[in-house]
Amino acid sequence: MGKRLFVTSRRGWRGLGVVAALLGIVFTASALVLLRERPVRIDPGDPNQVALGKRLYATACASCHGVSLEGQPDWQRRLPSGRLPAPPHDASGHTWHHPDDYLVRVTQLGPAAYPDGYQTDMPGFHDALTVGEIAAILAYIKSTWPADIRARQNRLNVTR
Repeated sequence: MGKRLFVTSRRGWRGLGVVAALLGIVFTASALVLLRERPVRIDPGDPNQVALGKRLYATACASCHGVSLEGQPDWQRRLPSGRLPAPPHDASGHTWHHPDDYLVRVTQLGPAAYPDGYQTDMPGFHDALTVGEIAAILAYIKSTWPADIRARQNRLNVTR
């Protein structure tokens, strides 16, 4: 009798089916891990990311938040609509009071990122900017902050 090269019993076929199913699960799980979005990197010390962010800020953000990140006048006083003007993103504003993940979410979602009932003119940019582009804008903004403000904001990222 020669050696069998093929599985011919039901038991053998079932075993191959189980192995194939397990391999499918392993490959699917591996693909999901590889395709999962990496945490966004916001590096105000990266000159390339900051330069990209500066260009993007000029086209997407400066019309409301100011060319020099100064915000709109009287940004803490409500408009007749009940909404607040666009705040500054320089050290005089409150942007640095928030962790990076919150800043990314607000930029992506606009009003949907805020609590119910909060009124804002801030649009969501999820259709206009990638997460990487938002990270570049935030890197540019953070690069303008004094070292002590940047350090305080970075501590918010660590404690989350």
